[in-house]
Amino acid sequence: MSYYKTPTRDFMFAIQHLADLEGIMALPGNEDISPELVQTVIEEAGKIAEEILDPLNKVGDLQGVRLENDRVLTAEGWKEAYQTFIEGGWNGLPFKPERGGQGLPWLISTAIIEIWHSVNMSFALCPLLTQAAVEAIELHGSEEQKETYLPNLVHGTWTGTMNLTESHAGSDLSMIRTTATPNGDHYLVQGQKVFITYGDHDLTENIIHLVLARMPDAPRGIKGISLFIIPKFLPDADGNWTVRNDVETISLEHKLGIHASPTAVIGYGTGKYRNPKGAIGYLVGEANKGMHYMFTMMNLARLAVGVEANGVSERAYQHSVAYAKERLQGTDPEQGHGPVSIINHPDVKRMLMVQKSRIEGLRSVGLLLGASIDKSIKHPDPEVREFNQLMTEVLTPIVKANMTDFGLENVSLALQVHGGMGFIEETGAAQYYRDQRITPIYEGTSGIQALDLVTRKTLRDQGKGVHMVIRHIRDDIRSINDPKLNGLINVMNDAIHVVESSVEHILNLGMQSPNKPAAVCDAYLKLWGLVFCGWHMLKAADISLDRVEGGDSFYANKITTAQFFFDHDMPKVQIYRNIIQNGADVLVDMDSKIFEMVS
Repeated sequence: MSYYKTPTRDFMFAIQHLADLEGIMALPGNEDISPELVQTVIEEAGKIAEEILDPLNKVGDLQGVRLENDRVLTAEGWKEAYQTFIEGGWNGLPFKPERGGQGLPWLISTAIIEIWHSVNMSFALCPLLTQAAVEAIELHGSEEQKETYLPNLVHGTWTGTMNLTESHAGSDLSMIRTTATPNGDHYLVQGQKVFITYGDHDLTENIIHLVLARMPDAPRGIKGISLFIIPKFLPDADGNWTVRNDVETISLEHKLGIHASPTAVIGYGTGKYRNPKGAIGYLVGEANKGMHYMFTMMNLARLAVGVEANGVSERAYQHSVAYAKERLQGTDPEQGHGPVSIINHPDVKRMLMVQKSRIEGLRSVGLLLGASIDKSIKHPDPEVREFNQLMTEVLTPIVKANMTDFGLENVSLALQVHGGMGFIEETGAAQYYRDQRITPIYEGTSGIQALDLVTRKTLRDQGKGVHMVIRHIRDDIRSINDPKLNGLINVMNDAIHVVESSVEHILNLGMQSPNKPAAVCDAYLKLWGLVFCGWHMLKAADISLDRVEGGDSFYANKITTAQFFFDHDMPKVQIYRNIIQNGADVLVDMDSKIFEMVS
């Protein structure tokens, strides 16, 4: 049995030194933000995580959720934990005080998101989707909609969902069939949505669904999709939200992991609760702009899912370290005595260090994305806002895919550290693997993120934006000049050269065939992940060198961790370069019949 310990010091190191807390504190409206406040927020979140949410994680995994008598019931302790969560103001952390929020920067909220997901991913998914719904309504809803829905959503009295997927329309949302027919001051929505996280539950009085649907005579494809607010309960004549809308929970999915998170099939306009049938919905913004509006939710959710995966990695890593300390096996080959804790064996050290280095490196990159969002919104200089908007757009697919792909490898290694016991549910290692497995899939698969980076973020502007990001990283690396880091600096400069030449090669492939960049987009995405992670690992080592003389092991560990990452993960830069340079033709020229068995 292991217990979660919030990595407060590592969060503070990354927030202050790698994600520019000082710059965030200088933004308008952030005058009350200080390092002391940030640390207090992290410590208080850590208490809830350690004392309430972590113990409930296994309970939720074993009990799951159930649909009984048209009601979804959550696991034991869930309601009480949720009330504690919202009463502490945690649901509204990044939102405007005038909406009932705390008004804290996304930089801080990003760290807190990781903490929740470290200890209880199934629980943390609920506020994650609510926050995304708040952001969409805040940016695109009418004033009446904001006044009606945001106070309760921000507080957490109500929760929100995101309804995109249909059984026949997953990554290709142009195929959705859900319809919205005008009916006075509202629309009647009919259709079925699948994979709806927290689509129904017993935690709150109401659930506000944001649903993509198609109006009559709408243009074909994604240009004909609109976004609608569909409450589970509507107001009665006295303004009490007690009238059931025509929204039916048809079933709950039986999943590999996140058992305590209700993943629902939702029917809109089935006729079960209203005659004539049709779920009452309200148009958000303009007609046929639903995909644009939904991307507000999706991009925030993609950051959150990436950070979520890093959080699960952190918890699995701590679990594997605890086991490696306790498990006695084998002898020390140099000392000749035994048995010894397996944490002393080189290959176990390797598996633990792979996890540790990736978690710390990716954590700081995720926090950088949170800080970039803050600057893109609040910075007084329009050029700085514009660059940080660019950084946000480029980093979003990189963070989502690399954090989740690395995260899956991390939890697999954490399980491997346990040996055969990792395959036994009672040790707890398996749950982290099962829960983590969804992260490279939902909110856009890793393949979709790679296509986004290649098409929208590279080809669309002929590489102009990504070259600006490359120059920014290169200029920052030039400020690092400690001779002790020359080896790492040289590796990083080589990586910058590789990503720069890879951008040009992607552009050349795009002129030959749209399929060719797609054939190597996975390697391109992973290359970018290593560049960002390596950059931050190098910065961490540089900062730590100035402080290590005092004998603080935290800084010595930072230097060792950076060296390990550069020795064990950064060599893959050359592998990805080779794939980008040479890997397209074999896939593009391949006949799909190759996958048929030849007798």
